[in-house]
Amino acid sequence: MRSSLLLAGAIHALLGLCLSFGGRPDATIWDIVKKDPAQDIVTWDDHSLFVRGERVMVFSGEVHPFRLPVPSLWLDVLQKIRGLGFNCVSFYVDWALLEGKPGEFSSEGVFDLKPFFDAATKAGIYLLARPGPYINAEVSGGGFPGWLQRVRGGLRTGAPDFLNATNNYMANIGKIIADAQITNDGPVILFQPENEYTGANSYSPFPDGSYMEYVLQQARDAGIVVPFISNDAGASGHNAPGTGVGEVDIYGHDGYPLGFDCAHPTTWPERNFPLTYRSNHYRQSPTTPYSIVEFQGGSFDPWGGWGFAQCSELLNHEFVRVFYKNNFAAGVRIYNIYMIYGGTNWGNLGHPGGYTSYDYGASISEDRTITREKYSELKLEATFLTSSPGYLTATPGDGSTTLYSNNADITVTPLLANDTNGGSFFIIRHTSYGSFESTKYSVMLPTSQGDISIPQTNGSLTLNGRDSKVFVTDYDVQGTKLLYSTAEIFTHIKVEGRTILVLYGGSNEYNEFSIQGSQGQLRKLEGHDSYTVTSSSSPNYVVVNWKATPEELVLQVGKTQIYLLDRNTAYNFWLTDVDNSKSKLIVNGPYFVRNALIAGSELHLNADFNASTPVEIIGAPSNVSSLFVNGIKTATETWAGALVGNVSITKPNITIPKLAELDWKFIDSLPEIQPGFDDSRWPAADHAYTDNTYQPILAVQSTYASDYGFHTGSLVYRGHFNATGNEVSFSLWTQGGSGFGSSIWLDDTLLSSYLGNGSAEGYQGKYDLSGVELEAGSAHTFTVVVDHMGLNENGIGYDQMKAPRGVLGWRLETSKATNTPITWKLTGNLGGEDYRDRARGPLNEGGLFAERQGYHIPGAPTSTWASGSPLQGLSKPGVAFYAATFDLDLPSEEWDVPLSFAFTNDTTATGVYRAQLYVNGWQFGKLASNIGPQTVFPVPEGILDYKGTNYVGISLWALEERGAKVPGLELVAGDPVWTSRQRVALVNSPAWAEREGAY
Repeated sequence: MRSSLLLAGAIHALLGLCLSFGGRPDATIWDIVKKDPAQDIVTWDDHSLFVRGERVMVFSGEVHPFRLPVPSLWLDVLQKIRGLGFNCVSFYVDWALLEGKPGEFSSEGVFDLKPFFDAATKAGIYLLARPGPYINAEVSGGGFPGWLQRVRGGLRTGAPDFLNATNNYMANIGKIIADAQITNDGPVILFQPENEYTGANSYSPFPDGSYMEYVLQQARDAGIVVPFISNDAGASGHNAPGTGVGEVDIYGHDGYPLGFDCAHPTTWPERNFPLTYRSNHYRQSPTTPYSIVEFQGGSFDPWGGWGFAQCSELLNHEFVRVFYKNNFAAGVRIYNIYMIYGGTNWGNLGHPGGYTSYDYGASISEDRTITREKYSELKLEATFLTSSPGYLTATPGDGSTTLYSNNADITVTPLLANDTNGGSFFIIRHTSYGSFESTKYSVMLPTSQGDISIPQTNGSLTLNGRDSKVFVTDYDVQGTKLLYSTAEIFTHIKVEGRTILVLYGGSNEYNEFSIQGSQGQLRKLEGHDSYTVTSSSSPNYVVVNWKATPEELVLQVGKTQIYLLDRNTAYNFWLTDVDNSKSKLIVNGPYFVRNALIAGSELHLNADFNASTPVEIIGAPSNVSSLFVNGIKTATETWAGALVGNVSITKPNITIPKLAELDWKFIDSLPEIQPGFDDSRWPAADHAYTDNTYQPILAVQSTYASDYGFHTGSLVYRGHFNATGNEVSFSLWTQGGSGFGSSIWLDDTLLSSYLGNGSAEGYQGKYDLSGVELEAGSAHTFTVVVDHMGLNENGIGYDQMKAPRGVLGWRLETSKATNTPITWKLTGNLGGEDYRDRARGPLNEGGLFAERQGYHIPGAPTSTWASGSPLQGLSKPGVAFYAATFDLDLPSEEWDVPLSFAFTNDTTATGVYRAQLYVNGWQFGKLASNIGPQTVFPVPEGILDYKGTNYVGISLWALEERGAKVPGLELVAGDPVWTSRQRVALVNSPAWAEREGAY
């Protein structure tokens, strides 16, 4: 079918909120039927996006609200992204969490997106909506609900039953997003259909324009009018404007150049540096702004991986400097970092290729702290670009080792101005992009005053190791021309006729700039003397050569104040919005700055502090005479024209309980292996067929978990048989996804366990029964526990998401070359798709006895349970559930205190085990002791009650004959931060009630 949207003029896309710059769009979206503009708020040309007629640089970061199930913390994360200088956030929606049963869409409580939209508006952030229906995102099934395993048609294709299955979700989520569009005074300015629609198997039509058109039309029918943008997994041109049916408005692609090899955090492979991005763009979509809809902000990490601390080293501040500036050299104007905040795969929402943490090594850590250096580096870069309107229309050129630099070890890539006021930009890097060398060089750059050899003093410049620079020429600083600068720009503002410019350089590096003015006009206001001043050969310009040191140097030329900093000092600087105005302030000192408000002579600063520090307010209006920090009046003095006050904090004594000393209770959570266990109410595995087209059944009936509505958590099977007395072996095929494990009991005796590893998705074992006495005619039961690690992600036409979970095949072989029949029953979470806990969603709990009874939920009847701690554990194989309560009384009104549950791991000494951590009913940890790597599990305030009683539950599954125990368990507090965030509200965590029909 044809699109109902016609793009008049050069079609281009949107996204952003940031500094707005003058200019008019030349593209408008039109509705063919009505012949009236569908919307004219978000438009574009070949350079950039326009919002309300103003040109913007879209600098965005990826956040998944479903990975932080505390809506009152969303604003904190979004403000920390805004503090980076970003103006947009991209978000996925996980279909599997919203339609756990076909036809029943539910988006209440922590799954309600309206608070996320409200937080974005309050933070001053635009949104790029990416609801799929397929999202990938390292979530179970790539966002597909488990019941799609029963859809026979190919997933992500034009198969009618698959398309029909998506209709209810897309209609509902589309309406929710449509209501939040900028056309309805909401924050959503861009919509992405599908996700990474890039490659397919050789048996599926690809690219299938009609399929993509169907997804586009679903969005239109739901009311989406903002532009559509794509994210090709690689720069392949799929569905780009002009390709026909299924084309989007703005073409974008993804980039993960360093891959996901966290094992080698210092290795930058030789051929992984992107050098063809811009040429690909000119070939594939020259009439739209160059858009990278996902660029690497970290890495996922699998079961058995190296941990996210090591991933953050691979994708560190040096990676941000070299790779991100290379993207700037390519002229990216819509730019989204995946991830900027990762969050947590709580409640089984992750795919098998990852564990509970989704920290991703991102700039903002899983516990919302911002201590990684990459956060500060990214803040410098994003603030610069969103302060530089000339960048949006500058024309990228080819990188050269000879045209601009005197050293072939240095590559310079230009972005040349298209007008006299725009300025030109030159990206400097090592030709061997991963070099650790310190390389001396000089450059010859074109300026309005002719070609100039730089530096004019001090002989040479130095590029130290894995670094990259952005030099500028003819750069407009609030009406004053910066002829050139080898120091990088953080930002510039104008206040009451006074201009403030902030420049920075690497520690102890010499830099040089030339700015309008004369040598006689230049004076030092404050700071060191490591600088020289000379007259420029260009009239009306002065040249300053200076050394970057930790001490601030403040110079003044005419009405322009210039702050000269080393990079580590610049990390402490923030450009912040002033509420109810278009003004901005530069603030130096706090751990984080949220915003500011000027009321008469009072300046109110909302900021976070992790240490006592001076606070420097640069650019306050002259009538401001008093400073309030987080509501507290702070004495000030003047330094170089700035207001300076001292903020002194005394960190509170954080008292938290010792978990080892709690009054733990426990209950057998695998009573299925006890003699006489009654499974009469269990679902029978009696389907003589399966609709699963990925893997036909191998036995007389299907035992695939999803055929019976079980898509998450632990699976438990009961296989009944009457012995012939001739049984000699039992073969069993179990599958749970990467990192899974399983255990098999014959009656009450452990037959074997598969301990698992980080890669195997399934296991086929054959077990000798020759030593087991099975009397002819006697009844016996196999009990099988399978750890469901989530469903696979789904390629186009491959249908890997349909890979079944649970017991896949079996054979009970006799010495007579016959097979003894087995009748199977199975269970997962109580009710399956009719899941009982609507507040915590369809994936949070599995099929262990304690979970089916709801004993992981606060208020469970533990008083009748036996005393026992997970630190004592089990002396034999089985599953136990341990529970305890503890009280917290933390000063959370003023202090942000991250808390984590930390397990000690020593499999050799304490046995192989698998554990789940439940906190107030929410599953916030899944641990495989012999696989790892995760042993520390952050749990946010809002899930934890910082001012009340908390309930913690731990399921402990011992897989070996010797049993197992948790060798150590602690609740650990992170560094307290004096905070100005809004108060955190407890999420709705319904208490335990006896579950009707629980078995």
